[in-house]
Amino acid sequence: MHVHYLDHHATTPVREDVASAMIPFLTKHFGNPGSPHAYGWAAEEVVEIAREKVARVLNAAPREIVFTSGATEANDLAIRGVLAAYAAKGRHVISAPTEHKAVRDLLRHLENRGDCEVTWLAVDGAGRVSADAVQAALRPDTVLVTLMHANNEIGTVHPLAEIGAVCKAAGVLLHTDAAQSVGKIPVDVEALQVDLLSLSAHKVYGPKGVGALFVRRRHPRVQLEPQLIGGGQERGRRAGTLPVHQLVGLGVAVALADADRADEASRLATLRDRLEAGLRAQVPHLTVNGDRVNRLPHNLNVSVAGVPGDALLTGLKGFALSSGSACAAGDRAPSHVLRAIGLDDDLAHASLRFGLGRGTTTDIVDEAVAAVAATVARLRAETGWTDAASNGATR
Repeated sequence: MHVHYLDHHATTPVREDVASAMIPFLTKHFGNPGSPHAYGWAAEEVVEIAREKVARVLNAAPREIVFTSGATEANDLAIRGVLAAYAAKGRHVISAPTEHKAVRDLLRHLENRGDCEVTWLAVDGAGRVSADAVQAALRPDTVLVTLMHANNEIGTVHPLAEIGAVCKAAGVLLHTDAAQSVGKIPVDVEALQVDLLSLSAHKVYGPKGVGALFVRRRHPRVQLEPQLIGGGQERGRRAGTLPVHQLVGLGVAVALADADRADEASRLATLRDRLEAGLRAQVPHLTVNGDRVNRLPHNLNVSVAGVPGDALLTGLKGFALSSGSACAAGDRAPSHVLRAIGLDDDLAHASLRFGLGRGTTTDIVDEAVAAVAATVARLRAETGWTDAASNGATR
């Protein structure tokens, strides 16, 4: 049975042109960038080309890009690295409960160890944190604000430029996890006024296992204590032999995604709106989660009253969907993001996250609407749920 892939927040297929660019550096040009001979020099050259491509997309300088194994490691390096480097100033961090587990769980781990103190800002019903809330939470010992650019479950985009202005005026560093936004919406480190930014290749049709961290070098020059020590690579900020083929893939994937971004965002937003309109028309008592304006173009997150959550996903066998973060797929608890924006456990469990992508078509969207409508009708009939059981709230 063919399964339509609608889970592009979790990962994306590697583009053929990206894979083709990588292959020669697996077999023919296999040198170590640190080696002092022709093979090493050739490898070093393409690594720096990849660094330039990533920097150009972010409106950063190549020297500000640190290559990592992915956004999770980039988040870890940013948070741990800043806390260690600025320990003399303080250990207070500001974040939000809707962060990806790569940030949320790390901060809780560091809190439990006594390495930092975290203020968790409440989000509004759309999942946003305001600049005023950040301003109010700042303290003399605040060293870092870490807030994701766009949410991986509900697609909500934080007002980072305004938050960045607040942080800069206070002399506090701002880090953002931009794994979901790079290649989807404009990401300019100067416009957003961020000091550290994490990204990952596999969210933009590149290979898994590689990513990058932007670390600002001027106004201010961010200090960062390395977490991987050994070989002195990446100007001493991240040790380990560089995976040349993956970095080639990262550079090509990010550059292609950015080049296609405006047209693809428009196409996907049109498909998303068609999907939302179809579901609203055919599925009574449907809740759309997240911000209706400040949102990713390819995201739609909905909750359906009156159906068991597990049965809803299981019933949609022809579609690759999720009910939340892929990193929490084994977690039976309701989505922490949906709980944070005010959903009860039943609605949070009965949610679907649609992540549209390059292969998504109008026909696939229409098939998804029909499949969800049929599955919901069947499950409601089986459980005896009726409109009278609902409070009628639909948003």
